[in-house]
Amino acid sequence: MARRSFAHSRVLITGASSGIGRELALAFARRGAGVMLAARRESELHVVADQCRRQSAGVDAILLAGNLTDPAYRRALAQTATEKWHGLDILVNNAGVSAHGRFAGSDEATLRQVMELNFFAAAELTRLALPLLKQGERPAIVNIGSIIGHRGLPLNSEYAASKFALRGWTESLRAELAADGVDVLLVSPGTTETEFFDHLIAKRADLPWGESTAIPAAAVAEQTVRALERGRHEIFPNWRGRALVYANRLAPGLIDRVVAKLGSPPP
Repeated sequence: MARRSFAHSRVLITGASSGIGRELALAFARRGAGVMLAARRESELHVVADQCRRQSAGVDAILLAGNLTDPAYRRALAQTATEKWHGLDILVNNAGVSAHGRFAGSDEATLRQVMELNFFAAAELTRLALPLLKQGERPAIVNIGSIIGHRGLPLNSEYAASKFALRGWTESLRAELAADGVDVLLVSPGTTETEFFDHLIAKRADLPWGESTAIPAAAVAEQTVRALERGRHEIFPNWRGRALVYANRLAPGLIDRVVAKLGSPPP
């Protein structure tokens, strides 16, 4: 099959006000796609929309601010795509949040907040978007997961749970939608240069591995768009994260011992 072109594609991106979402919006706009930007911070969305319009002449950049965990907001996104574009070609489930700390010292509210945004909101927005996508041009769903959705790490239990759920759901969805011609891409980045860690729900501990080498959000976005062009099913943009996933497959016992040491309380 020929490589996917994004000229005149209609792309809905959640978490589009900064980080990977912002860079994805710019990457799609450079290729001539129309973008719908979804996030809570309306002022930042206006900035990103203006930046998208400057990427390519005539690019359509629309925005709708709101809380993705609100069912009414999710319905409004699907309705806006219908009214403004008469359909949808690509849905990018990028919005996410995390918390740092030991599970025993956390609480139910934290777990539910992480799961609501990272998993349930993505799944239910996708459910609403599917009728539009099935009628789209070379339609695709992009789910932004995490290396921690392949290998759980200490002090990230809520986040790991949400990203493992997202990965399992993505694999099931891909099989179910194959006959409908809807591609499903899972992107599993490692540490990325974003504002992600500035907006934690809770921070009850510092991560034991310190400041790991992060890759630019723009690099993740470009790799994601190129993977969509080629019809890929999954990518690991950060080579360190990819190495961890492969090491866990080959020597899970060894990785268990390594992460157990990281998770041990300080003396």
